[in-house]
Amino acid sequence: MKSAPILTRALVYGSTVTVAVAVIGSIIGFLVAGAPGVASALFGAALTAFFMGLTTLSILVAQRVTAHRPSPSVYFAIVIGAWLLKFVVFVVVLLVLRGAPWIDPYVFFFSVIAAVVGSLIADVVAVAGAQISHVPPA
Repeated sequence: MKSAPILTRALVYGSTVTVAVAVIGSIIGFLVAGAPGVASALFGAALTAFFMGLTTLSILVAQRVTAHRPSPSVYFAIVIGAWLLKFVVFVVVLLVLRGAPWIDPYVFFFSVIAAVVGSLIADVVAVAGAQISHVPPA
């Protein structure tokens, strides 16, 4: 299955949501916490965008690796391996940022949550709007 158009659409929608979260989060962050609020909102949105791109990249790599010899095990090992990598990176980032004076934890938390939920909704909209054949051609 060629999913590049769906992934492209999901990336465009997700990027739009991430930019909106960065802008709106920065404004709210500035009003709530000043400069650390802006930095927190921008960093939270950027982190989410990075993870969104990593997910897309893992799917494209998995498709390329299994293109000539389809193997669901290899495909899902690549995708789940990328998910585990994202989880480890996220935990490390949280540990590094813990107590950083330029981060407001509440603004960071809410910007990450808003960007993640928004990108998930964008993924659903992208997939729902795709024209996917359910019956293989004869």
